[in-house]
Amino acid sequence: MRKLLQAAIVASLTSTGPALAYQTGLSDLTISDATKQRDLEGFIWYPTDDAGAPSEQLGNPVWHGIDAIKDAEPATGKFPLVVLSHGMYGNARNQSWLAADLAKRGYVVAAVDHPGTSTWSRDVDDARQMWERPMDLSRVIDHVTAAPELGAIVDPDRVFMAGHSLGGFTAIALAGGRYDAEAFAGFCDDQPDELVCGIFDKWSIAQSPEDRKRMEADLSDRRIKGFAVFDLGGTQTFSKASLGSISQPMLVFGAPKDVEGTGLDLDVESRALIAALPKKTTEYLEFETLSHFDFLGECRPDAIEVLTQEKPEDVFVCIDGDVERHDEHRMIIERVANFFADL
Repeated sequence: MRKLLQAAIVASLTSTGPALAYQTGLSDLTISDATKQRDLEGFIWYPTDDAGAPSEQLGNPVWHGIDAIKDAEPATGKFPLVVLSHGMYGNARNQSWLAADLAKRGYVVAAVDHPGTSTWSRDVDDARQMWERPMDLSRVIDHVTAAPELGAIVDPDRVFMAGHSLGGFTAIALAGGRYDAEAFAGFCDDQPDELVCGIFDKWSIAQSPEDRKRMEADLSDRRIKGFAVFDLGGTQTFSKASLGSISQPMLVFGAPKDVEGTGLDLDVESRALIAALPKKTTEYLEFETLSHFDFLGECRPDAIEVLTQEKPEDVFVCIDGDVERHDEHRMIIERVANFFADL
């Protein structure tokens, strides 16, 4: 399988995907909401013709940053928009490695921290309002396409999305997957120890009639023309009928490599998802070297030592997270870029 992965990387690198024609511009993104008191903070990456030297952005002692020019002038033209959704207790920086590379290829990319389920915002009542997650990204699309400077360079007919873990759940909701509280409760009765069952129970998801109604509503956004789903969690929360009715193309990655018991059960997640999605519009990739956390950033060489001293409970996120993860990222980037380019 490792040889197959290496062959896939080579084939992707020699394919006719989007060229690296630009430098990466990076700006902060703020979307205010006085009505719901759900302000969104994040970043936007975009193509720039700025000839200046990029510098490392969004890095820290654990994570490698990305090379970008802060607040550069955007390039002229109309570019596709990609919105990103992070996983449980992740943040808008998590897929900056993908965002920065896509910007070089002529994409505008936006990501925000989801209140209640992000690194610095873990309020359980915000987490309970899980229907807000897909709505966050619809708000991002509204904001970016309407912003005077960015709206002028975004092609509203070419909007895509990528989501990791709980962000994959968010992607499926935006594609038209409908939450099915009764079916999910039955699944959890049979498998009470399943990871998502425990998390959703802790957050009291859909446990009141009002919340159930909001969760089971149609949360789709038809402006999004294609989805990349990274080792999602939450497949069993959706009705099979709604999954079978999704018409947008899907590129789904499953990550079978288990790191210290932190892997998802692919039989009830990614594999179950692709079994329910329409075959003609779904592509599934599962490489034995991929772990759930390979969709996060690249770890610095001494990251495990830093985490061991400062946050030992999180050491697992950087296992094989340096050189090995760099190789995985190259493969993922090429597959995602070529997938979006073909839509």
